[in-house]
Amino acid sequence: MVSKVLALQGQALVLRIELGYVQPTIHRTIVVPSRITLPKLHITIQNAMGWLGGHLHEFIINHVHYGVPDPDYPETDLQSQNRVRLDKALGLSGQFEYLYDYGDYWLHQIQVLEVMPFEGPLDSPWCLDGANACPPEDVGGEPGYMDFLQAMADSDHPDHSDLKQWYGDPFDPAAFDLQEVNERLMQIRL
Repeated sequence: MVSKVLALQGQALVLRIELGYVQPTIHRTIVVPSRITLPKLHITIQNAMGWLGGHLHEFIINHVHYGVPDPDYPETDLQSQNRVRLDKALGLSGQFEYLYDYGDYWLHQIQVLEVMPFEGPLDSPWCLDGANACPPEDVGGEPGYMDFLQAMADSDHPDHSDLKQWYGDPFDPAAFDLQEVNERLMQIRL
């Protein structure tokens, strides 16, 4: 009985995830257990931001790069993220980075806003706040995204019809649906 009670207690981290180099600012504020593993955190960031997960990623925490090492590139300094817990990797640091898609180079700055105790189940991550839509996958990084926004907003732009057809839907850069984000996050079991 005691072990079950202890399993329902712990520390939670409130993290602010901000996509770098993009204006207006795209961010999410999420709550995760401090003991979350980096593979689970990767999935959490993907779902919170709205990425589809089709590209490589890495975490940069205290100057150590964690991810999924590629045996074809043994010379890289990438440490395996498997079984690495966020609280252990962070130590006393209150910030780290997450890089998604080496081609588009989506660098996310992540700040620990608060460390708080919790009692009871923290079965899945939770999003508290956010702003603006995630850029489309494979749009070409920050410069491609800025060009995409200009073309999509101007029906007279020479690339408007091609990009509209490529994307397939209207794109609202200000769109953010907290309930939709939390529905995606509830699919993650911690």
